[in-house]
Amino acid sequence: MRLSHNFTKTRRDAPKDETARNAQLLIRAGYVHKMMAGVYAYLPLGKLVLDNIAQIVREEMNAVGGQEVQMTVLQPKELWEKTDRWDDKKVDNWFKTKLANGTEVGVGLSHEEPIVDSLKAFVGSYKDLPITIYQIQSKFRNELRAKSGLLRGREFIMKDMYTFAQTQEEHTKLYEQIAEAYIRIFERLGLGDSTYRTYADGGYFTEKFSDEFQTVSPIGEDTIYVDEKKRIAINKEIYTDENLAKLNFNRADLVEKRGVEVGNIFPLESKYSDALDLYYVDEKGQRQSIIMGCYGIGISRLVGMIAEHFADDNGLVWPASIAPAEVHLVALGTDAEIVAAADDLYHELTAAGHEVIYDDRDVQAGLKFADADLMGMPLRITVSKKTLAEGSVEFKARTEEETRMVKLADVITAL
Repeated sequence: MRLSHNFTKTRRDAPKDETARNAQLLIRAGYVHKMMAGVYAYLPLGKLVLDNIAQIVREEMNAVGGQEVQMTVLQPKELWEKTDRWDDKKVDNWFKTKLANGTEVGVGLSHEEPIVDSLKAFVGSYKDLPITIYQIQSKFRNELRAKSGLLRGREFIMKDMYTFAQTQEEHTKLYEQIAEAYIRIFERLGLGDSTYRTYADGGYFTEKFSDEFQTVSPIGEDTIYVDEKKRIAINKEIYTDENLAKLNFNRADLVEKRGVEVGNIFPLESKYSDALDLYYVDEKGQRQSIIMGCYGIGISRLVGMIAEHFADDNGLVWPASIAPAEVHLVALGTDAEIVAAADDLYHELTAAGHEVIYDDRDVQAGLKFADADLMGMPLRITVSKKTLAEGSVEFKARTEEETRMVKLADVITAL
């Protein structure tokens, strides 16, 4: 990507109507555009980050047997009435609309009902199970107060997965495989050291506990108690002596922290499968309930979380695994020699498979360096009259103050 061709521009000041640091930085760096409170459009650089996170999630979900689908956003009222979730008194953050003929439909906030309904055409025997299905899709929730930038929105991108098992034993095996996959995801995103599997309330779905994945952060809305040695935590909502004993926590080992929920998994039992008449016939010809689980990760929430988590006073600091590009190439000056050398290096890097943001604009060096820091690529490579005099370029890692000179012929090897 040549910045001279990019339609977006960086901004020196944060928008006055945006208080969340993650959104301020992403807007200033040209990653997102705020349409309204809780609703953001993803511009070219932001879309690359979003897609990179989604791809990591997709790879790990596929590795545990997930089959990806794309469900509809519009959902029939009748399905949700069967599970007693249509009434606003039961679920108060629906977006609802009407078709031209007056038929009421919901705008998808979750997909338990549609997923179960779709499986009724394919599941009947024990031989059809287990099944693991997921999607990465826009969700819509009518939040009374959208806040914290990309962390709590009215429209957002989410990965939601659903498992269907014959027995509790089979369900537990699937559940733990996916929990381990979540840990791998957060490690790959650079959040492994600060993210904890956290026991939480199972809600009205189950008497069992659910599992949240909480990233420790001063902006967190949740209070959690962390056992650093065991790498697990418990949410304040279930922090009782009884639950501590049940979960084998030692109160003396727990440290109170603030956390941002970046993922959650929870048992659904047979609430939805029974309500929507999805059963299987076992080896003896007996009809049996199907045990379900649900597994969510906020893809767009992670964009905001990571943006805020790794930022410094100069701007964004993306982990290499999800950055829009590995290299931010800067050409200082418009002399033919500099332009030719930078162009050649740009083509050499891209031909070698490296993603590159190329600042070929005719602007001052200070602005180019400030934009490189604000945009947050892992490595800045600078081509200038000074570096070319030594047959070299300048390498500077985004997280380091020091620079080093690398010979032009050795750039690919140095990377």
